Amino acid sequence: MRILVLYAHPVEESFGGALHRLAVERLAAAGHEVDDCDLYAEDFDPRLSPQERRGYHEIGPNIEPVRPYVERLQAADALVLCYPVWNFGYPAILKGFFDRVFLPGVSFTIESGRVVPCLHNIGKVAVITTYGGSRTRALLAGDPPRKLVERVLRLTVKPGASVRYLAQYDMNRSTQRIRERFMDMVGREMDAF
Repeated sequence: MRILVLYAHPVEESFGGALHRLAVERLAAAGHEVDDCDLYAEDFDPRLSPQERRGYHEIGPNIEPVRPYVERLQAADALVLCYPVWNFGYPAILKGFFDRVFLPGVSFTIESGRVVPCLHNIGKVAVITTYGGSRTRALLAGDPPRKLVERVLRLTVKPGASVRYLAQYDMNRSTQRIRERFMDMVGREMDAF
């Protein structure tokens, strides 16, 4: 498969950076073609400009400011997201990627006033993420990051696509052993992806 890996963490030597490197290495070792999109390293601008917003629904011209990213997304068979949960959401750079790249005509169309998903080239999705707080705290808040993936992103990709959400909670109190166990699980998941 051709897999687009979207990585969104500003600190390469972080645990998130280690997870990203592990995912890319294991996917490549399994024979996949990996398009490693490090949003910070590529200096992706997450800001939707006034001009982009005004032309948002003009299918065709709307992709021009982000054409290379749209082409990478449309060329992918699978999507792997690797990012930390911050303030119960995506990092701003990843949220901006969704705002600027998941456009009408790219990830959805509007037909008779109804949103119709069209990113059907993506047949598999995996998320590798970390939370500072505990799973209990996330559940009490409704775990919005998980819902964004399992309810919103799932509806954008191919119907019936496999969606895996791999989360390490409670990073603020994690130990080396806990992190190693999570890395082992992520490695196994990427081997089988």
